[in-house]
Amino acid sequence: MANFDWTSRFSPLLRYLEDTDQDRWARRLEQQLAQRFDHQPHGDLDRWLSALDSLPELTDIDASLDQSAVTLRSPGGLTPEQHNSLEKALRGLMPWRKGPFDFFGTYIDTEWRSDWKWDRVSPYLSDLAGRRILDVGCGSGYHCWRMLGEGAARVIGIDPGLLFLFQFLSVRHYLGNVPVDLLPVRMEDLPDDLECFDTTFSMGVLYHRRSPLDHLLELKGTLRRGGELVLETLVVEGPEGYSLMPEDRYGQMRNVWFLPSCDTLLRWLDRTGFRHARVVDVTDTTTAEQRSTDWMRFNSLQDFLDPDDPGKTIEGYPGPRRATVIAEKP
Repeated sequence: MANFDWTSRFSPLLRYLEDTDQDRWARRLEQQLAQRFDHQPHGDLDRWLSALDSLPELTDIDASLDQSAVTLRSPGGLTPEQHNSLEKALRGLMPWRKGPFDFFGTYIDTEWRSDWKWDRVSPYLSDLAGRRILDVGCGSGYHCWRMLGEGAARVIGIDPGLLFLFQFLSVRHYLGNVPVDLLPVRMEDLPDDLECFDTTFSMGVLYHRRSPLDHLLELKGTLRRGGELVLETLVVEGPEGYSLMPEDRYGQMRNVWFLPSCDTLLRWLDRTGFRHARVVDVTDTTTAEQRSTDWMRFNSLQDFLDPDDPGKTIEGYPGPRRATVIAEKP
């Protein structure tokens, strides 16, 4: 089993937390990382480390973080051998679900067009320049890079999926010591009432929580006073007070608990102490936005919808519709 040197990779973040009066979080995080990598290593860790170590070394890297694909360039270009080793390494980190990314001309067409979500949300955000941001359920960190591209001072993404971490590190490999980190932890692993972020994103998480109100309270606890919550979740049509609880699966997903109406979602935010909550976007998810690709070859949305009525899931529930709500912490 290969050894992942998590101490050197996360030590800049741990120092940052200590320097910003987050010693409690730094100590807890150090214990969690040791447990994750030293005591419970993932069975695919060798493959992912090999892929990361196989990335060709390049200099004079230029990055574009403010366009659809998170894009890396090298003015001198890559040799054919470097292109081949790069693509082989990146394919060692499949499946790629959130993106897209462009590594020096190797375009990763991810399952999700996460740029479409960003384009829907970003016009309604407060100016991200200089802000400290938490991205809950960040996947491979695509949106974290877009946040940095908007001038964020510090971005911390959290997602327990270890493959996502190594996909993130493949970008970080070329960008070096930038103020963006991805932590392989869960929301409940964070200390209570951090109250240190200017903006907290939770996109595609709420419907996976058995207690959505507890999740909203956890998110509220991460924000400073006056901080902004950006929440995106599956919703259904219906009056205030209505929410759908699937009998078992929803779109073949096992862990879907509550799909509220937009008015119910606003009521939840009001009851958990947020103010000025407003729905800024409601969009149906289509097979153009989520689909199988050469970089994600497993089943995707087209396999989870009723073949005779694509407006419904395969279980007969209303098809996926996502709402984005922005709210403030008093």
